[in-house]
Amino acid sequence: MATPTAYLNEEITSLKEQGLFNTIRTIESPMEGWVEIDGRRVLNFCANNYLGLANHPRLKEAAKQAIDEYGIGPGAVRTIAGTMSLHNTLEDRLARFKGVEAAVTTQSGFTANLAAIPALVGKQDVIFSDELNHASIIDGCRLSRAQVVRFNHADPDDLRAKLAETEITGRCLIVTDGVFSMDGDIAPLPDLYEIAHEHGCILMVDDAHGEGVLGTGGRGIVDHFGLHGKVDVEIGTMSKAFGVVGGVIAGRQEIIDWMKQRARPFLFSSAMTIPDVAACIAAIDLLEESTEQVDRLWSNAEWFKTEMNKLGFDTGHTVTPIVPVMLGEAELAQTFSKRLFEEGVFAMAIAYPTVPRGKARIRVMNTAAHSPSDLEVGLAAFEKVGKELDVIS
Repeated sequence: MATPTAYLNEEITSLKEQGLFNTIRTIESPMEGWVEIDGRRVLNFCANNYLGLANHPRLKEAAKQAIDEYGIGPGAVRTIAGTMSLHNTLEDRLARFKGVEAAVTTQSGFTANLAAIPALVGKQDVIFSDELNHASIIDGCRLSRAQVVRFNHADPDDLRAKLAETEITGRCLIVTDGVFSMDGDIAPLPDLYEIAHEHGCILMVDDAHGEGVLGTGGRGIVDHFGLHGKVDVEIGTMSKAFGVVGGVIAGRQEIIDWMKQRARPFLFSSAMTIPDVAACIAAIDLLEESTEQVDRLWSNAEWFKTEMNKLGFDTGHTVTPIVPVMLGEAELAQTFSKRLFEEGVFAMAIAYPTVPRGKARIRVMNTAAHSPSDLEVGLAAFEKVGKELDVIS
């Protein structure tokens, strides 16, 4: 007799036949520009460790000292007994760093969206969401039970049209990624602000791939466009450029006060662990002291994009350190990734459902942890595999 979950074997077989089955690599070393996988040292072009902070000695030392002073886990949700002085310190520092009135942390950037959206709107309200928004925004919208209207990617004119044809009897929320993680392009935030202001809508941006990357010293997309005080809610993560883990909701004081009353991940899941909080504070220290890591990140990214384009690779419409190498079909992307690994470069294929069918790619994540010679190694591997698979001539 078949088990109730036997149907999953057929689904898994189908994924493999389509070239969509994810093989998960296990890293056996610290997260750096080079990592060890299956006993091999390979160039790491996969991680969101933009600034190379995931193994930074100052972050590690801060985490160790915090463990000695405060222990490891908070042991409770924030509203009962899980708020420790370090949590308050981190939130104060994040608010100052982002140039907002207040901030509250969550366990991850994903949970920050799950926390914020349902707390802001409900079933009587309408959400206007960019069609390429991250899965966490999509799930947050679903949980809110609000009507969701998708507008064309980064298209203010389509948003205006959708607003004009939608009956709004309650609240209105416009939500977008800041930097779109699969394509590397940026939301037209000034235009979205004007539209939100005209229609009395709440404006929310997920800055997960903008913090530590865009703006002065990595302060994010709002700083990049000079929109301080105009974007109602900023969502962020400490698992990418900050090199640690955790999420943040930032904005006006009344919004953060409300999150502490109604945001379910804040109310019903334990707080960030002590070493993570301490390491995040150390990351802010580094970003406030110098722009060196951010400057190196952008220098590396511009060089690599330029050289890849010279070779004939299609890198889409990226304007950030995210470099999508567009390949089209999932099977080709999987084969390309495997060959790169054989050449000593760890760069995973991205395919459906993460991106639309027919738009599979290798997403190269340049970081400040890479040296110029590292990038040359990666470029040579892409050139060799690209010619071998007839992607470039």
